[in-house]
This record gives sequence, structure tokens and C-alpha cells, in this order.
Amino acid sequence: MTTPAKRMQNWLPGIFNDFFGNEWLAKSNAAAPALNIVETDKEYIVEIAAPGMTKDDFCVTVDKNDQLVVTVENRNEDAEKERKGKFLRREFTYSQFQQTLILPENVNKEKIEARQANGVLTITIPKAHETMTEAPQRIAIK
Repeated sequence: MTTPAKRMQNWLPGIFNDFFGNEWLAKSNAAAPALNIVETDKEYIVEIAAPGMTKDDFCVTVDKNDQLVVTVENRNEDAEKERKGKFLRREFTYSQFQQTLILPENVNKEKIEARQANGVLTITIPKAHETMTEAPQRIAIK
């Protein structure tokens, strides 16, 4: 078990260093969207590359274990109905992805916001001195 300070300090870097430091795992996760994590004095910002996706393709939640869970599911069924020809090769009609990030203890889970624009899902996680909620929470995507 880690101390709150250690958990806050290493909330994401340890996970990503362990995950992406292993060549085999990095290759097996090649289809995962690119992810940026930025920390400012007031907040954490998570950016996930999602070109061609709409806000309806995402589900962002905070679970009971204080984990931010981002699920992406996209089906191109509408584009298929409008297509007049037949596919000779078809590789990108369906995509699904889930990323779970352990939140640090110094965040205000009640004020997490998510927005999707220009092919990027941006999740803003404000910092706080106290943990505000213990119940699972769904975040609306703007």
C-alpha cells in the first residue's frame, strides 16, 4: 500500500512507464489511441486522440475505486448503409478501446469535465484538497 503523497506523486507515470516500457505490451496495444497527460497548478488534463469519433462514441466514468474509466466504441454502420459499392478490403469499420487511469487523491471528482472537439477527447480533472465523493459517477461529454 502506498502513502497518499506517494500515490499522488506517481498516479500515472508509474503505470505508463511500466506499461509502455515493455516492448511486447506496447506492440499488443498498438491500436490504442494516443494519450497525453498534463498537470498544471490547478488541474490535470487528459487528452485522448480520437479522430473521426463523436461525443456519443465515448463513455467517461469515475468508478468506486477512484479510477477514471474511458471507453470508446465506434461503429461505421451508417457509412456502410450509404455505400453503393462492395468492399475489396475493409479494416476500420469498428473500433473499441478502454483505458483506466488511477486518480490521485487530490482531485475534485464532482467537477471533472470532458469535451470532444477536433478529434481529441479532453478530460479536465480539477485539483482539490479533499476527496468529494465515494459513489461511482458518470461524466457528461460536451
